[in-house]
Amino acid sequence: MKITTILNFMFFFPFTFADLNIGFYSSTCPRAEAIVSDVVQRHFNMDNSIVGAMLRMHFHDCFVRGCDASILIDPTSTRTSEKLAGPNRSVRGYEIIDEAKAILEKTCPLTVSCADIIALATRDAVSLAGGIRYSVPTGRKDGLLSDPSLVNLPGPSLSVQNALQFFTAKGLTLQDMVTLLGAHTVGFAHCSLFQERLSLVHGKADPTMDPKLRATLVQICDNGSKKSDPRVFLDQNTSFLFDNEFYMEVMKKRGVLHLDQQLALDPLTKDMVEEFAANGWMFQEKFANAMVKLGNIGVVLGGKDGDVRRNCRAFNFPL
Repeated sequence: MKITTILNFMFFFPFTFADLNIGFYSSTCPRAEAIVSDVVQRHFNMDNSIVGAMLRMHFHDCFVRGCDASILIDPTSTRTSEKLAGPNRSVRGYEIIDEAKAILEKTCPLTVSCADIIALATRDAVSLAGGIRYSVPTGRKDGLLSDPSLVNLPGPSLSVQNALQFFTAKGLTLQDMVTLLGAHTVGFAHCSLFQERLSLVHGKADPTMDPKLRATLVQICDNGSKKSDPRVFLDQNTSFLFDNEFYMEVMKKRGVLHLDQQLALDPLTKDMVEEFAANGWMFQEKFANAMVKLGNIGVVLGGKDGDVRRNCRAFNFPL
C-alpha cells in the first residue's frame, strides 16, 4: 500500500537513546523544537524540495565524524572545512539552519546545538512531505573540527556489497542501508552522477534501466549546456511525496542511480525492496528507526570535544 497522506502523529521511541534524550530541552529551552518546526514550515511553503536537501545534509554530516554539525562550518582564509569536499559542494539548506539558530540564540542563548537543529529540521521536513513524524532524541554538542580530507561517503556507482561496508563501519545494518536509501524518494541527482548509465556500451543500452526512463534522462542531460549539470528526480512518479514509491520504481528498473537500481537486483537486498514496495507503513516505521540510529552516530555529548556554537557556520573559539 502506498502512503499518500501526511502521518500527523508522533512515532515514539524509548525516552533515552545512547545518552541522548527525548525532550532534552524541555526545561532549558521549552520552545526549541517548535521554533525549528516553524522555520522549516516557512521554507517548505516556499520550496518543498528542501526535504531532500535536509536529508542529504543530515546524512553527509553524520557519515563523516558523526552528527556534530561539522558540515556547517564555513572555510576561511586560514581554515578549511568539510564544505570544500567534492560530495558536499552541492549540499544546500544552510539558510534554514541559520534562521532557526538565530531565533534560538535570542530565545535561549548557547543552549540548542546546531547538530540538534539539523536532526530536528530533517525530521520536520520529512513529516511535511508525508512521512512519519518520529521523535528525535537530542542533547548533541557541536564538534570542534571540520576537515574535508575526512569526507568519505558512499558513491552512487557502488555495488550493494561495497556500499554496505560504509554503513556497517558506522554501526548500521543492511536493512538500515536499504531503508535510508529510500530517502531518495524525495531526492535529486545531477546528470554527472549517472551519465555512464545513459551511454551505449558495445552498441547496447544499460539493460538494468527501463528504456523509457533512459530516453527521458538522455533528453534532460543532453539538453544541458556544457557548463551546467542538470538534475533529475530520483523518484520520477511522486517526486515530492515521502512515500514508498522509490521501491516500486526500482522494481520496474526505473532507478536513476546505479546503486539504487542494484537494491532491486542484488540477492542481498531484493526481498527488502519488495517488502517496502508492498507495505508503505512498514517502510515508514523502519525509516523512523533508521533515522534515529543515523542521528546517534558519533554524537558529542560534552567535554573537550564539543560545545554549543553561537553561529552554526563558525567555531566559538577559532584558531
